[in-house]
Amino acid sequence: MAAQVEIYEGALDRGLEGVVACSTGISSIQDATLSYRGYTIEDLAAKSTFEEVVFLLWNDRLPTADELTALKKELGAQMTLDPEFVKALKTLPTNVHPMAWLRTATSLLAHFDKEAQDMSEEANHRKAVRLTAKMTTLVTAFDRIRNGKELVAPKADKSVAYNFFWTLTGKEPDAEIVKDFDTCLVLHADHELNCSAFAARVTASSLSDMHSAVVSAISALKGPLHGGANEQVIRMLQSIGSIESCKTWIARALDNKEKVMGIGHRVYKNGDPRAKVLRAMSERLTKKIGEAHWYTMSTMIDDIMREKKDLLPNVDFYSATVYYSMGIPTDLFTPIFAASRVSGWLAHMLEQWKNNRIYRPRGKWVGKSLQKLNR
Repeated sequence: MAAQVEIYEGALDRGLEGVVACSTGISSIQDATLSYRGYTIEDLAAKSTFEEVVFLLWNDRLPTADELTALKKELGAQMTLDPEFVKALKTLPTNVHPMAWLRTATSLLAHFDKEAQDMSEEANHRKAVRLTAKMTTLVTAFDRIRNGKELVAPKADKSVAYNFFWTLTGKEPDAEIVKDFDTCLVLHADHELNCSAFAARVTASSLSDMHSAVVSAISALKGPLHGGANEQVIRMLQSIGSIESCKTWIARALDNKEKVMGIGHRVYKNGDPRAKVLRAMSERLTKKIGEAHWYTMSTMIDDIMREKKDLLPNVDFYSATVYYSMGIPTDLFTPIFAASRVSGWLAHMLEQWKNNRIYRPRGKWVGKSLQKLNR
């Protein structure tokens, strides 16, 4: 037993921080630079669309014009939910957090996919398209069902970003909001080996099916320490209430060693590049709806945390006021994260299966030495 302890001495790291678990060519974090397949997030946010990024993540290159058209057509054709599936969805309780509902709905979706157990490369591509296309529709379906409204059929010739607002409200969305939301989807699409991506890869490594791996990822994203932070940021701002109360609230939070949501990041020590894009968007959108105080409060918290704790905002911090300004219900913030990140999860699964080995880490023994029953 002593020899085993020695073997794993030093290999233990809480939360596996800094531990390299696999090789990946999907996304990379280097200091304050995030890139997808070698393209910086700033470049992609400014010049690409979510559909282009989906192709990039899955294929390790940007699409040609014809390939992008084909992918858009595939996604558009798969956004609509089967009527029998919708009937089943309506039997699920909605008095739960949307992420709990989305987890169950995604699992249920596998029962309506004839290729759910087909692990061929061709079937996996088709399932990846279906899961990406339907995830947004599932998020809006939850909100429609819980409010006693009939579902709105997606428009097959429109983007994922457009259809989110269309299927949520049944109204023609503002073009500028659609463009901004599309950028948000790009920003959230992947983020190296984060908790939910790792969960997806671990499940996929057992050669379980694609739907099961996505359910694993959703379950990880559901946690407030991962995907739930943006929802908590807007609730924090609302509890502070006003610009005048901001400094006092933060001072009290720091004195009491309370966590300030959306601030700090396990990997980024010199700033999250996604937060910079979202900060500019937050300033513009909060002003557009006549509630610029949310942005002002956010920047005050940002400045204080930089000065007092040397901590910088992460992607969740400014995305909260962005989504709020778009009129999106607060408890849908994390499901939106899933609607984007599913593209990255799927990329990780496809990469895992190309050179698969089941994950089987070891634990450092800290229990009792070998004992005998003295009977």
